[in-house]
Amino acid sequence: MNTEMYQTPMEVAVYQLHNFSISFFSSLLGGDVVSVKLDNRASGASVVALDNKIEQAMDLVKNHLMYAVREEVEVLKEQIRELLEKNSQLERENTLLKTLASPEQLQKFQSRLSPEEPAPEAPETPETPEAPGGSAV
Repeated sequence: MNTEMYQTPMEVAVYQLHNFSISFFSSLLGGDVVSVKLDNRASGASVVALDNKIEQAMDLVKNHLMYAVREEVEVLKEQIRELLEKNSQLERENTLLKTLASPEQLQKFQSRLSPEEPAPEAPETPETPEAPGGSAV
């Protein structure tokens, strides 16, 4: 870093901040950011120009983030719609199966869900339906 032309700590700090900001936003944006040359003669104007560049870069980053968030919200809304539709379909299917099941099948199913025993994940032996032509629920 060439700091010989800067005489006060504030000028050196502004120069360092400038270099950091330019390299940071350049890497963030993946493009070239116009550099503002700081020297003793125009340090006030350079600081204003630097502030403007930083503000523009931050606005650009904010816009990109807002766009990404909006896209993600739309994806999540679509997933919620799909899950609500699937839930509704499964509830209708469950209601239909309950109406088609015999009282014995419902009793057997309810006994499996009793709080004393956790519901088995997979039966060890295959079970046959209670009613001929029916299905085990």
